[in-house]
Amino acid sequence: MLRRLVPAAVVLFGTTLAVVVAADAPQGARKTPPATATAAQAQPAPAGALPPLPQVSFEPVWPMPAVQQVYEFAARHPEVLNYIPCFCGCEGIGHKANHDCFVKSRAANGRILEWDTHGLGCATCLDVGRKAMTMFNRGMSVSDIRAAIEREYGGLSHHTPTPLPPKASGKG
Repeated sequence: MLRRLVPAAVVLFGTTLAVVVAADAPQGARKTPPATATAAQAQPAPAGALPPLPQVSFEPVWPMPAVQQVYEFAARHPEVLNYIPCFCGCEGIGHKANHDCFVKSRAANGRILEWDTHGLGCATCLDVGRKAMTMFNRGMSVSDIRAAIEREYGGLSHHTPTPLPPKASGKG
């Protein structure tokens, strides 16, 4: 009987993972809102290929397709994740926002110079980033995304010292 259940479980897991990944897939479909960013903020990664994720000596906490999706979102949308706190305690390693869990450094044009490996091994970082990505893809503002994330994770004792998003012009 076990011989019948194992293949069925593998197929069910694969199908579930494919559905979850596909649900958030249209991240490139939404246009970035008009720039309200200051020069000090990170620029999004230019269109095109991103560098491969670094090799690590541990097994990533999520399947790699899901991990890669969150890393790509961080690369392409710093105007979102630079304003979303992380709640895993990574402020102790110098992180200021969820973006820092994935991107270590960028060139002036926004090109990724180095990935941060922290996000590969932290389910909280990935979860916060994925939820922010999903809300952004649904059209939510960065302020609304941050409020939703803070409502969900605000009871945790640690969070990064993340700045508030700039107010959109024409809104109070």
